[in-house]
Amino acid sequence: MTALSIVMPALNEAATLAARLQALAPWRARGAELIVVDGGSTDGTPAVAQAHADRVLQAPRGRASQLNAGACAARGEVLLFLHADTQLPPEADRRIHEALAAGHDWGRFDVRIEGRHPLLPLVAGLMNLRSRCSGIATGDQAIFVRRRVFEALGGCAPLPLMEDIDLSQRLLRVGPPACLRERVLTAGRRWDQHGFWRTVLLMWRLRAAWALGADAEQLARRYGYAPRASAAVAVLAKAPVPGLAKTRLMPALGAAGAARAQRGFALQTLATARAASTGALTLWCAPDAGHRFFRALQQRHGVALVSQPQGDLGHRMATVMATHFAHTPQRALLIVGTDCPVLTPAHLQQAADALQSHDAVLIPAEDGGYVLIGLRRPLPEVFEGVEWSTRRVLAQTEARLHAVGASWQVLPALWDVDEPADWRRWQALRSLR
Repeated sequence: MTALSIVMPALNEAATLAARLQALAPWRARGAELIVVDGGSTDGTPAVAQAHADRVLQAPRGRASQLNAGACAARGEVLLFLHADTQLPPEADRRIHEALAAGHDWGRFDVRIEGRHPLLPLVAGLMNLRSRCSGIATGDQAIFVRRRVFEALGGCAPLPLMEDIDLSQRLLRVGPPACLRERVLTAGRRWDQHGFWRTVLLMWRLRAAWALGADAEQLARRYGYAPRASAAVAVLAKAPVPGLAKTRLMPALGAAGAARAQRGFALQTLATARAASTGALTLWCAPDAGHRFFRALQQRHGVALVSQPQGDLGHRMATVMATHFAHTPQRALLIVGTDCPVLTPAHLQQAADALQSHDAVLIPAEDGGYVLIGLRRPLPEVFEGVEWSTRRVLAQTEARLHAVGASWQVLPALWDVDEPADWRRWQALRSLR
């Protein structure tokens, strides 16, 4: 049977989570992997999950970022996205396997809503009928998808709401869903708490607004969510070419080993950015976007590629900044390299949050540089006249920010892997995970 990874996003679900996870024990006994991704719970949800899941991860709050984080960590060939208040029908894993064997790349279950109002069965029936006619699934219907297909589409879009609808629309380009008639049971908490008709009307209006092109952040506010801060992410990466990649690691790893390290760091940084889901992700490629490594990333993961310009690091980052703000002047930007494997999705979200109230944000590197710079508006001065690759980079960058009257926040320092000693430190850290 195809290996299955169940990815469950959770936020403050401690009261009922244990029972939900225990119900998945038969699936785990048949080889399914269970991953719970917490979005910053304050009620002990991660501790409850630790006792019943194979892995418990932390990700920035929001189903898109939590699902992406779980998908990046999953080992199975098939992903099943399951809400924490939803229960699978018996033999769900076998039905998924049969659907995939029949040629489908993705699918969903019918849904039954558990709640007080007598019309909830009608709502569920209409949801199932609409989904069967349109091919659009909601998260309550336990969407499943081949992992390679999910990755090729770039995962869930960084949306605070409607991420399931958006994912379904993109999956339809791959093929129609398997609409399984077995029913998942989901809690009707929102209908019970906010009123049946009020909730029904709100959902209809939100779906109609989304279909007409409304902004997802505005819809999230209407739904009652407080959207997370957003920012596009630009990753500067070098191709893993032996003799040219991570040359300072070559005395310890050799040319081929250093290139493999560069490849691993690039893949990890992209996974981190996707899991954070703070905004659009672009890979700026050196020497150019035509290298087979970058083309493979685009084909397999849907990553947008741009060739880095010639010039020093300051000129290249200034070009990234100018290109971004020329196209999306209202969207903040985070620029990172691939040398910091300890960078996490939470770091990216914290940086995006800082740009809500500051013009710039920096995550220093222990060597005197920085592993991330974020900008809320164009500030070309911060890249001019800096002595790159020295211990003066951070101090000079802050001096330039001060000179132009910009506000900025400095987050806790991280460290790059540049020298053999850094590599040994990284390997020691990995052995503890």
